[in-house]
Amino acid sequence: MLGGRNPGLGLAILRVVIGLIFVMHGAPKLAGGIEGTAVFLGSIGIPLSGVAAWGIALAETLGGACLIAGLFVTPFSLLLAAHMVAGIFLVHLANGFYVVGPGQGGYEFNLLLIAALLTLVLAGSGIATARSLFTSDVEVVID
Repeated sequence: MLGGRNPGLGLAILRVVIGLIFVMHGAPKLAGGIEGTAVFLGSIGIPLSGVAAWGIALAETLGGACLIAGLFVTPFSLLLAAHMVAGIFLVHLANGFYVVGPGQGGYEFNLLLIAALLTLVLAGSGIATARSLFTSDVEVVID
């Protein structure tokens, strides 16, 4: 059993914010940034960088949208966590830990996203999912 005053609401907030972050990273790629993403991926040695760029853009955008809606949360959370692990090893690890400051461009944000995504896998998606629109299993506790 999860503790706290309203863990379902907390998980829903986490799910929606993480989903929004991924949509905001993926949508610009789909709206004209695929070429730049493909060039970058090619520059770090990713084969079939154009295909990879489309896969990343679709995973971030569709995965983020599904997280926001509370649909397919576990598979998309695992996919996006794997994407973040790849980002750490292929891009950010060489820059150190910090995103800003010493070692700018590091892996701390990726690590935070991985932790949040795995929290959703292990603890659930919380309340206010698209499925909950058709069921009566929503309980919000406000003291």
